[in-house]
Amino acid sequence: MENDIKKDDEEESLGKFLLDLVVMVVVIFGIFYLLFHFVLVNVRVSGNSMQPTFENNERMISVRHFTPKRYDVVALIPPKKANDPHALYVKRVIGLPGDKVTAKNDKMYVNGKLIPEPYLNNKFKKADNAAGYTYTNNFTYRVPSGHYWVMGDHRDISKDSRKFGPVSRGNLVGKVVFRYWPFNRVQSF
Repeated sequence: MENDIKKDDEEESLGKFLLDLVVMVVVIFGIFYLLFHFVLVNVRVSGNSMQPTFENNERMISVRHFTPKRYDVVALIPPKKANDPHALYVKRVIGLPGDKVTAKNDKMYVNGKLIPEPYLNNKFKKADNAAGYTYTNNFTYRVPSGHYWVMGDHRDISKDSRKFGPVSRGNLVGKVVFRYWPFNRVQSF
């Protein structure tokens, strides 16, 4: 009789454990679903336009709800002019609504003031300059209200606002806050 009670307790204990495990897994998946559906975005870098800051196939987490600021690295849905409807681009915010953005002789000016761009101090810019080329083509653009001027850090190959124009606020999906892959380049931003 005691053995039957022990056996029943063991079966009940195993059943309770399995039920608890299933409930815990469902809750964890539910939390991750809600978190990544409403708060965070998982982003994969596709291409070399943000080198050397980000390399092809790196993985990052971005936050959906943010106020864009100059120099923020953002994930965005490219405008229709980019002809890439299913892609998420990763670019750096350079111009805010109403800004006059000017590139002249590899220097970037916003509203007539030279802005620092330390992330451009890289081998790609040095190679272009050594070959007699500018890294950033000359242009001037006034950013319309509700839009942002975005550019890649690898300026001579980046498909960015210089090609497809300003990006509306609604197309800015998230601000990059954390790189988690590859493990040797883990970093918060």
